[in-house]
Amino acid sequence: MLVGSGSAVSLSRQVQSTGGSSAVSKCSAAARGYIQDRFLRLLAGRRRRRAPLIHRGYYIRARAVDHCVQDFLLKTQSLPRTQILSLGAGFDSLYFRLKDMGLLRHTVVYEVDFPNVACQKATLIKGMKELSALVGDTGGEGLGAIAFSGEDYKLLGVDLSELSDLERILEEAGLNNEIPTLFIAEVVLTYMENTRSDALIQWAAEHFPQACFVVYEQVHPEDAFGHVMQQHFSQLSTALHSLAQYPDCEAQQRRFLGKGWTECSVMDMNEFFTCCIPEDEQQRVQTLEPFDEYEVTLLYSEEQGPGFDIIRFVCLFVYYFGLDTGVASEVFSLLCVGCIKGDGTFLDSVVTQCDRFEDVVKLKLNEFPHQAGPVGMAGSVPAAVCARLSGIPGLRRYGHHSVLIKPNVILTTGGFGEEDGQHCRMRNFHVLSKQAGCWEAACVTQNIPDKRWGERLYHTVSCVSDTLALVVGGRTSPSSAGLGMLWLKFPKTCNASGPDDVAVELVSLPAAAEAALLRWRHSTTEMTFKGEQYLFVYGGRSALEPVLGDWYFLHTPELSYTAIAVEGALPEGRHSHSACSWEGGVLIAGGLGAAEQPLGSVFLLRELEHGFQWQTIETHPPLVPRYSHTAHVHDGKLLLVGGVWFHASSVPGVTVIDLVTGLCLDYVINVVSGEPLHRPVLVTWSATDSSMWFLNTFTMAELVAITMVVLQLILVTVMLRDKCLWVGGL
Repeated sequence: MLVGSGSAVSLSRQVQSTGGSSAVSKCSAAARGYIQDRFLRLLAGRRRRRAPLIHRGYYIRARAVDHCVQDFLLKTQSLPRTQILSLGAGFDSLYFRLKDMGLLRHTVVYEVDFPNVACQKATLIKGMKELSALVGDTGGEGLGAIAFSGEDYKLLGVDLSELSDLERILEEAGLNNEIPTLFIAEVVLTYMENTRSDALIQWAAEHFPQACFVVYEQVHPEDAFGHVMQQHFSQLSTALHSLAQYPDCEAQQRRFLGKGWTECSVMDMNEFFTCCIPEDEQQRVQTLEPFDEYEVTLLYSEEQGPGFDIIRFVCLFVYYFGLDTGVASEVFSLLCVGCIKGDGTFLDSVVTQCDRFEDVVKLKLNEFPHQAGPVGMAGSVPAAVCARLSGIPGLRRYGHHSVLIKPNVILTTGGFGEEDGQHCRMRNFHVLSKQAGCWEAACVTQNIPDKRWGERLYHTVSCVSDTLALVVGGRTSPSSAGLGMLWLKFPKTCNASGPDDVAVELVSLPAAAEAALLRWRHSTTEMTFKGEQYLFVYGGRSALEPVLGDWYFLHTPELSYTAIAVEGALPEGRHSHSACSWEGGVLIAGGLGAAEQPLGSVFLLRELEHGFQWQTIETHPPLVPRYSHTAHVHDGKLLLVGGVWFHASSVPGVTVIDLVTGLCLDYVINVVSGEPLHRPVLVTWSATDSSMWFLNTFTMAELVAITMVVLQLILVTVMLRDKCLWVGGL
């Protein structure tokens, strides 16, 4: 081992710590039933329960990598010898799982990590009969850099960045460069200096003519989430070296192709999950524990906590190559995994050069010029910061709802954010009002009769008069029942200068009627039918149903249900969709369906003489599927703003759908500085000046970073002779 300076030793210790934390996360996922691995608890050491988000992330990561490994073993089972070389293996249980399954009859597994890590793992193996029994008689203690040596298992302690030492020690341990070899490097190369990791990749290509290389690494450092990710790892003194030079899948492709690997193909992990994992298995995973973190599913946390990309999974390609014997037979048929290009942030509603937290951005919507924009965009829409509200508490939240209660007065309720120095469900209301051309903000603290009624997320607020608003649904935790309705009462003169007059009253409904509205992530839309005012409550989810497709007409004056005939083909059940009024009916767009996949459909509940009819709005080109956005109609056009989509080249801005022709165009939102405005989800529409107001919230990346690590990762698999590269990710 090369002993460097004190700072180098400190850096290696920081990198080493990531492996142990990763093992803890894997162990937590196994304990909750996501993956079957009885050896993790023996190797992880400490126990700590992670959040559902991290469990799902490690589940799909395990499925993807294991699929590659087992397919490698399956396709080489007729060969006399093969080998697996796991680089930076840490406390991974790969060998023990494969041995226990009887898959290593002619395969030797080599694991490499820092000497300290290898020594700790060797001690664990020797001290636990359940582990040592699988390895068998080692024939004595490990020698030198060989911390543990069994017949089909070699544990080596060596710094991967010292290529000459690595090559020498592997040779001493018996690694054979003439037989089929599978290289695995999960979040390893990125911690090395680029010149050293590139040299390792090239060395593998030059010395192993029959090889496959699986790499799991971060991508996309340039978006808001990527910035937070890099900042976090810099604070941990574990900088991600490869991100700047190899920021995306295309760069990773060029990297391997330039180092001796000859073929590459890319697919995303969303396709892997939907196409390669059976539907019943998908449903099993989705029901293992309460989960309601859909906006964070574009994030993935590798080391410390639960931000991950569960939706962007991987798909497969099959490659074949012949051996040096000249037999051009189908020896390898490796099922490969694709790549992630995560956008990174949720609710980055207000982005400016100086302060992304407490700003209000005004977006002019009078016209949508065809300006140059990102690939796939029709152009860009300018946005400008129109008020500086830093220092005013109450805007840092998500999962909330804002409503225009009167011209130039916006009321924000609920959500999760920062209150009294704590990160919690928000109990205080926030009022934003414009007076004499200036915006003022204030928080409203209310003594709600029952505390749990006030601390809610994913509810709706509908203003039914100039002094009255109705709160429908919402939740505290995903495992609890939805919450009932509240009246919000405020004087006609309510503004930020005197907001303390907002009163809260519980709404009493018959038990059956109240139970039907115990939901969240639904929509509530104001509408008129035959001169009567109604609220149309649609979709969402509940403690019992992950997706709802029903609806109710709530007669506003007495809050009673009214049966109104609805005909036509029913829309697919959904939550986290958008809804808005148009020509006496309701427009429903996007959302998440039963399979937890974004929807790209638009429906109109069209008014008829005797009731309503569901009608599909066809768009061309097809609407990019999305969820957690907002919708507004302006001048015969449906405007979908922000949200989450799995679009490869940009984050959602404003999508404009002509409701007459169906023409669908996407626009990126640029602030005055020219930088993109990421994920403007919270929008309040003011019809008086044809403008939209974007109320700031947390960026989800910033929120997640408070309690967890956030990463975007790719998985690269390479095969040699004829050297085939596969790129994938999670």
